[in-house]
Amino acid sequence: MKLGLKKNDQVKVIAGKDKGKTGKVLNVIREKDRVIVEKVNFVKRHSRGGQKTGKGGIIEKEAALHASNLMLVCSKCGQVTRIGHKELDDGKRVRICRKCNEQVDA
Repeated sequence: MKLGLKKNDQVKVIAGKDKGKTGKVLNVIREKDRVIVEKVNFVKRHSRGGQKTGKGGIIEKEAALHASNLMLVCSKCGQVTRIGHKELDDGKRVRICRKCNEQVDA
């Protein structure tokens, strides 16, 4: 699957337990088609105490979501949209919003 999402994109969850939540992309795992989104899909992990970590306990952190469960939120029109591609006059390829045809990349 071709991922159109990049780090720091604003996305909305369209399926799963966190459906409707929005957040910023923290990390993209291209090999597994997964994305880690800020403040979405929290899981609890039990960790032992150690010299580096100090005290053990139950830690909550974000887990990866499949990219098919996410949609990009356009920064111009504010709607969730599919991603299109357009080649500029100088030969550079950029991502565009399919709803307002504006450039998504800064």
